[in-house]
Amino acid sequence: QVQLVESGGGLVQAGGSLRLACVVSGRPFSSFAMGWFRQAPGKEREFVAAISGSSYSRYYMDYADSVKGRFTISRDNTRNTLYLQMNSLKPEDTAKYYCAASTRLGVPTSPGLYNYWGQGTQVTVSS
Repeated sequence: QVQLVESGGGLVQAGGSLRLACVVSGRPFSSFAMGWFRQAPGKEREFVAAISGSSYSRYYMDYADSVKGRFTISRDNTRNTLYLQMNSLKPEDTAKYYCAASTRLGVPTSPGLYNYWGQGTQVTVSS
């Protein structure tokens, strides 16, 4: 079984930073494309960032326009951990953030392309 556990969420002031982490177990972590998604109450789950797995000679990354330049996705394959560094946080970033793993190639951005999901970690940004 594949298990994903997120951590690092919390309450921060606008302009602040948080670093989310997702520890993956049960499968070779490096083989997964990994992504971060978020969902606010009353809204659809939306793509935040993704990073490719080990199928390429380098990692490819993609970001939602709303977070580009502020968020950075990275992975540490030796620790089976995915990270999301979030800087310059805005109130509209408030959501529950989910880590997800995909067996697809590239950097999937659709939630439907992800096979495994964590339970999420809440990020709340105050004005």
